[in-house]
Amino acid sequence: MKKKKGYKVRRRKGKSRFWIGLIVVVILAIAYSSQSGTIFKKFLYPYPYRAMIEEYGERYNVDPLLVISVIRAESKFLPQSQSHKGALGLMQLMPDTAKWIAETIGDKSYSEDLLREPEKNIQYGTWYIASLQKEFEELILVLAAYNGGRGHVNKWIESHQLDLENLNIEDIPFKETKEYVAKVIDNYENYKKLYGKEETRLQ
Repeated sequence: MKKKKGYKVRRRKGKSRFWIGLIVVVILAIAYSSQSGTIFKKFLYPYPYRAMIEEYGERYNVDPLLVISVIRAESKFLPQSQSHKGALGLMQLMPDTAKWIAETIGDKSYSEDLLREPEKNIQYGTWYIASLQKEFEELILVLAAYNGGRGHVNKWIESHQLDLENLNIEDIPFKETKEYVAKVIDNYENYKKLYGKEETRLQ
């Protein structure tokens, strides 16, 4: 009898774990598919520096959600980031590129240290995206140029490695650039779903 009692206790515990697990799964499923799911996804895709991004996005005619998508891919929102190649800040700008941007827009206050400040980095990075948009127009080409350099993108177009009539991320010759473009576009799609319907708020 004692063995049977022990068996029933173990069996009851097993059933309890099953039902608890099932309830947890159901709760998570409901949360992910509802408003709570949106909150969870916004945790994964946050929107820091929003006022700055929207200000410079409007100034240079660049979608702010594209800017934050680039920032997420480049630095994970860490303003002190520095790559092994020497790219700095939120949008991972090379000092030589940033210096050229400063000279082009007439910003005499430029210094390399300022690239670690969110506002200056966002301003320069957004302006740079705008300049690439004017040259290439297509998003895949813009992002490929941002990562791999506009010179390489022009060569890929001239050599027909990239077909302007049928652009495909898989045709990008550089593996790092190919993965980067795919990552930013995936970020961009998620940001548009999460924030695209919200009114732009300049603070």
